[in-house]
Amino acid sequence: MLPRLLPDRNDLGHALPDGVVPPLGPDVGLPGMRPADEAVWDLALPYLRHRDNDVHTIYAYGLARALLEAHPEADPDVVLPGIILHDSGWSTVPIPEIMAALAPGTWSSSAESFATVRRHEVEGARISREVLGRLDVPAVRVDTICAIIDGHDTRKEATSIEDAILKDADRLWRVTPRGVDTIMDWFGLTREESLAINASRVHGHLFTAEARSMAWALSAVGWVDTSPQRRALD
Repeated sequence: MLPRLLPDRNDLGHALPDGVVPPLGPDVGLPGMRPADEAVWDLALPYLRHRDNDVHTIYAYGLARALLEAHPEADPDVVLPGIILHDSGWSTVPIPEIMAALAPGTWSSSAESFATVRRHEVEGARISREVLGRLDVPAVRVDTICAIIDGHDTRKEATSIEDAILKDADRLWRVTPRGVDTIMDWFGLTREESLAINASRVHGHLFTAEARSMAWALSAVGWVDTSPQRRALD
């Protein structure tokens, strides 16, 4: 479910003057999607309409854009197409197999579940190579992107700053309000349970200092949403 896009009322009683609301853009931390990334998104989308991956991906893209602002040494032409395509391989795996593999406490300890996660990485690299090839992305860059995707979940270390940012953006989604919502319905959890599981999969597993700060902030907001003090106000 989207957050509200329109107001329920106007307590001020009249519209704000023209020019008061600044334009959306990077100056106010709202970077948007680059035209080159829109082309990747359009081709990737059919592979992402599987297990809410399309929504996960656009949130991860936004988080990656924010992390890139803090790391000018990182190549956005690797990170951003990579984050759009990183989970495309799940489209080749039946949903019951996905859910069994991703169940809390399972995929990191079960060889079968690990193999399922590994399968989506391998297939994601294959799909990414096809998509990027259709866009005439240079072969060296395609190889770099696909190498990151092929291991983005199962590889414990980050092989480059681009890999680190992609991994961090992917994980950070878990502690966004949308991520908490999604995991609730995957496993029949309360909001508090979902937040606890998601936070445990994020904190201690990030590579950049900026992602760690973002994770604490998002987790704090998540706690507020579940706190008795906040719930008593509605």
